[in-house]
Amino acid sequence: MRHLRAAAAITLAVAVTAGVTGCGGGTSPDGGSNESPKTLTYWASNQGPSIEADKEILTPELKKFEAETGIKVKLEVVPWADLLNRILAATTSGQGPDVLNIGNTWSASLQATGALLPWDDENFEAIGGRDRFIESAVASAGKEGEPPAAVPLYSLSYALYYNKKMFADAGITAPPATWDQLVEDGKKLSKDGKWALGAEGSNLSNNIHQTFVLGQQHGADFFDEAGRADFTSDGAVAAVKQYVDLMAKDKIIAPGNAEYAQNQSLTDFAKGRTAMVLWQAAATTFAAQGMKPEDWGVAPVPVPDGVPGAGRQTNSMVAGINMAVFRNTRNIDGAKKFVKFMTSDEEQKILCRTYGSIPPVKAAQSDPAFAAPELKVVRDTLATSAAPLPQVPNESQFETAVGTAVKELFADAAAGTPVTTGSVEARLEKAQQTMQQ
Repeated sequence: MRHLRAAAAITLAVAVTAGVTGCGGGTSPDGGSNESPKTLTYWASNQGPSIEADKEILTPELKKFEAETGIKVKLEVVPWADLLNRILAATTSGQGPDVLNIGNTWSASLQATGALLPWDDENFEAIGGRDRFIESAVASAGKEGEPPAAVPLYSLSYALYYNKKMFADAGITAPPATWDQLVEDGKKLSKDGKWALGAEGSNLSNNIHQTFVLGQQHGADFFDEAGRADFTSDGAVAAVKQYVDLMAKDKIIAPGNAEYAQNQSLTDFAKGRTAMVLWQAAATTFAAQGMKPEDWGVAPVPVPDGVPGAGRQTNSMVAGINMAVFRNTRNIDGAKKFVKFMTSDEEQKILCRTYGSIPPVKAAQSDPAFAAPELKVVRDTLATSAAPLPQVPNESQFETAVGTAVKELFADAAAGTPVTTGSVEARLEKAQQTMQQ
């Protein structure tokens, strides 16, 4: 996902229980139909530095689509903090768009509502076929064994960004490859009012992203094979404690980061207040805040043995944006044409170059732009060492419940309250009980 999603306070349980089957997209009077596809409505997620920047980026591309097809696209860029709630409201009210962007971690949850068009073989064929897309991206688009609920649009993974000058000043010659190295380096960097690592301690989704990866490294999935919550396993507890201990015990994250939820850690990095940050495709944000490309470096996120791979060497969740269609749209043909346009080789090159993401379309990855150092790290991570978050219907509840537990533990750490294995287990037990209610 391009920007970190603030997990919505409400969940999908109501929509699932109510058996929602979708909504009628294209709510304006001239919304069109399969017989007369005049317009489409499109909710785009905020991918760039601002809503206005996204409009400037997307509008010329939408004009191209209109010129090719005669279909006008009515664009609304929706902030991440509002997007999930807007989607849920649309599934229940029948007042929504024809096409929309969704965070890929929401795919299985929204799939369970029945509101989204299933991308079966026939629908995939209409946009050029499923095999055009990298498999890890498709795997994050819905429950295994069912047609995906969306189509990959932008693919991302986490990387470790580091400030070259701060590293040099501390006598550190290379970015850390293991967590032990990161903590060791971090203690050298955390001095004189500056800190080693930035975090977004109040951002529930970011908390999930980081602890899920650490969970993989500790052999924990947070859900069992039947899809039941399993938050208190030894591996899950160890993963959460390791992450919070970066503030509580190792003291390489500033206590104030416990309150961060709106990308403040990126600002701290850009202003030289923090030496490292774990993020998805941050280059455009750094540039917007005055950093030059030579000021920072990028490396894979650390793993236990220093060599990223599968299983216990996983170092990122499969991040990205998917494109979905409301299944009851009055303009299904036009909607599929639009998805085909946005996932065409040429548009993938244009949009992913602009947003600093990796095309999930295989052919587009050959563009030299995606061989740049930052994007090479992201591309290699997606290919070899990233895993999708649990594709279960209550994934959004997982983000809220466990993300909140981690937020509370960061608050304890910031306040000087000891964070123990017992206190972590108690928070996760509470989160699991919340899931079971």
